[in-house]
Amino acid sequence: MSQFKTFYQTEVVPALQKEFSYKSVMQVPKLEKITLNIGVGEAVQNPKALEDAVEEMTLIAGQRAIITRARKSISAFKIRGPSRMTRSPGVAIGCKVTLRRNRMYEFLNRLVNVVLPQIRDFRGVSPDAFDGRGNYSLGLTEQLIFPEIDYDDVNEIRGMNVTVGTTAATDEEARALLRELGMPFRE
Repeated sequence: MSQFKTFYQTEVVPALQKEFSYKSVMQVPKLEKITLNIGVGEAVQNPKALEDAVEEMTLIAGQRAIITRARKSISAFKIRGPSRMTRSPGVAIGCKVTLRRNRMYEFLNRLVNVVLPQIRDFRGVSPDAFDGRGNYSLGLTEQLIFPEIDYDDVNEIRGMNVTVGTTAATDEEARALLRELGMPFRE
């Protein structure tokens, strides 16, 4: 079991139980999953860009990334969705990874304690990026802030979305959970 998960169970759960006066430990919100997503728009013209993104995502997450495909055709972007006639899948336009259990806790630990403090002029993440159901999303502008990525091997700087899924019923509970886990929210 990871140290961060042990920290959650020994420190965070009692703190949240006291703050929201839960009667049972099972009422305390917990992390469900973390999803990382990179959209690679130039993958239509340059398939090598998608391969690079998948490699970088795999290094960052510690788990193999899967390729995401277009669900709709958009002619302005030259993207073809799935064809009903030939049953061919849509064009590959990005990659994603869903982390659960120990990998999820290890990634969040690295994100909060190593990656976010490395960002230049970092003043904290937005406390308003919750979706109303207790899930939090943040965008990172470049993959170079992760220590696993070697600067010399990067062909192009790409951003990524990080979504933290929780079992919290409200945004207030999810914000308290992430604050206790060390997420540096802006004041």
